[in-house]
Amino acid sequence: MKPIYLAIVTLLCAVLAVAGPASAGPADITVTSSATDPPVLMKGDTGTLTVTIQNNGQNTVAISSARLYGSGVVPLSDSYASVGEIGAGNSKTFTFTVRADGGEGTFYPQFVLDFRDGAGSLRYPVPVQVEDTVLSASVIGKPDAFSEGRTADITIRVGNPRPNAASGVQVIPQGTGITVTPTGGFIGALAPDGSATVVFNLTPTTETDVAFQVIWRNGINTHTTDLVLPIAFGEDKRQADPVITNVEVTPIAGGYRIVGDVMNAGLESARSVLVTPGVPATPIDPFRVYVVGTLDPDDISSFEVTFRADAGTTEVPVVVEYRDDDGNRYAATTMVGVGSVAAAPLEERDGGIPLVGIIIVALIGLGIAGAIYYSWRRT
Repeated sequence: MKPIYLAIVTLLCAVLAVAGPASAGPADITVTSSATDPPVLMKGDTGTLTVTIQNNGQNTVAISSARLYGSGVVPLSDSYASVGEIGAGNSKTFTFTVRADGGEGTFYPQFVLDFRDGAGSLRYPVPVQVEDTVLSASVIGKPDAFSEGRTADITIRVGNPRPNAASGVQVIPQGTGITVTPTGGFIGALAPDGSATVVFNLTPTTETDVAFQVIWRNGINTHTTDLVLPIAFGEDKRQADPVITNVEVTPIAGGYRIVGDVMNAGLESARSVLVTPGVPATPIDPFRVYVVGTLDPDDISSFEVTFRADAGTTEVPVVVEYRDDDGNRYAATTMVGVGSVAAAPLEERDGGIPLVGIIIVALIGLGIAGAIYYSWRRT
């Protein structure tokens, strides 16, 4: 019977050898791809590292575990403690959470597959790029000078010099002594070497610094870049510039009359233009204030003002008040000499009868009345 038992055992071993899984070697398993999200990390960034393997052999391969280790880019997630079998021609993906702890450069954390039954292991260095280049921001549009209370357009350009895309890009203005609309500008995604612009309407109430903070994401990681714009008040080269010309001074009863032209020599319109005599002059009727209205660039309008000045006054200011498109009020003053022109006596009135003439008319009237009375007595 023993030879029969031996034959049966031999037959069972042959059947199991044919039907059971073959123990393929590590040479049948290859790493087909690896990817990092985001594609390029910055120092301190957290991302995911994905490794895909494939069984290129004819038999099933049993895998014990999968793990990742290294320096510079370190794993944060646990290893795959139990992987199992991977069939012939099949593939499998492993995902690890990693963090860039080192500086800039390309790091190679090791991906390790351990096979069962002492079949060894597969080691594969996975390249991970780390670059700390940030998004750039620049001012490409602003006025030559800022003025208190006057609104100015500020154009900010944001560029992406990184080798990978940035997402959720926005620009937030920050500072005191300013009013800005809108309160933030959203750009969204910026491709590598791409750029976009945001326009803000800024109204300063004092000289200050305005910070435009650029916020964006690299994967799930948030980063910022600050652009500081100093706000210093000065003369705007484009604003309206009213100039008074062709001035003539003539005396009137108890004062003076000034006639002339006012011209806008600036590059912007002057709104609600008013012309009035200033201190020490005292405006009098009929032209205490002369309303010009709107003066567009290079427009000209005549004006006329009347006023009274104390004896000994040699010159008086003629004030031109106007507003810009935002409603801010401005004033320009031109001094006009009146010392060589004597004011007419207060008793005289333009177009009226002098006092001497009134007396003469009264005497003539009395003479006529006396003649009539004398004729009436004779009759």
